[in-house]
Amino acid sequence: MPIVLATISRALESPPGIWDWDEFRKFLFSRGVLEGVAITIMLSVTAQIAGSLIGLGLYFLRRSRFIVFRGFANFYIWIFRGTPLIVQVVLFWQIFPFLRIGNTLDQAFNFKAQFGLTNEYFVSGLLGALLALALNEGAYMSEIVRAGIDAIDVGQLEAAKSLGMTYGQGMRRIVIPQALRVIVPPLGNEFNSMLKSSSLASAASVLELYQVTLSYGRATGSWITFVVIAIVWYLTLTTIWGFIQARIERRLNLSNIDPGQISKIPWWRRMFGAGIRDTVAPETPEVALPVNDRR
Repeated sequence: MPIVLATISRALESPPGIWDWDEFRKFLFSRGVLEGVAITIMLSVTAQIAGSLIGLGLYFLRRSRFIVFRGFANFYIWIFRGTPLIVQVVLFWQIFPFLRIGNTLDQAFNFKAQFGLTNEYFVSGLLGALLALALNEGAYMSEIVRAGIDAIDVGQLEAAKSLGMTYGQGMRRIVIPQALRVIVPPLGNEFNSMLKSSSLASAASVLELYQVTLSYGRATGSWITFVVIAIVWYLTLTTIWGFIQARIERRLNLSNIDPGQISKIPWWRRMFGAGIRDTVAPETPEVALPVNDRR
């Protein structure tokens, strides 16, 4: 027992440089870390929007009459779903130096000097990471879009055509608005995953949240301190998005809300039926119709 207590005591008294409360409080809201959080949000939002549009375009290419378009869409999905995202990030990052425009871009857009930032950001790395994240997300979103649109009865589009709408108008006004109910939940989960996958942009030397905290940990030696700072921010971002996603889903799915969510009866009573009486809906009184209207 004394050995166990001594071990716990030594663990709590972490060696200098491993954990430091002062550094945690100092860097949690430091300008450099907040810039990394902003880059993470920018990469995630931009890549998710672009990926959703790419996924929608791939859906229509896969439904095209032309075999070339269908073949391109299937090849695209095969490539981006079959290779690791980090490999794609490095590939697109190196495309700009390969085209001999990487240095030109970095010199033309010096964000640190132009905006007075703490961290150094290179356009070639940002664009490479953004392209990889967006193109990779497009391959996965194509399947989500396909599942959502195919869940709508084809009769909906036929009815739209009978009203004089074109195929595009029927998709925009009738089919896609209904498909959003199916698409939004997995899309929200994809964005939650994107917030974390954006950390792979560090492979392109992008100083997003993970890379910023990693560089601080390397400089100070307080690895655990800065890993925990990254964890706190990632949990904050994903938790905030979880509330936003839940609100969006409720707005799109008001008619299918679980009655338990709006019932005033406690959940434990609904589960066990304690103290809940069966209620019978009152009968609707029959309305006497005039003799001439009776059939």
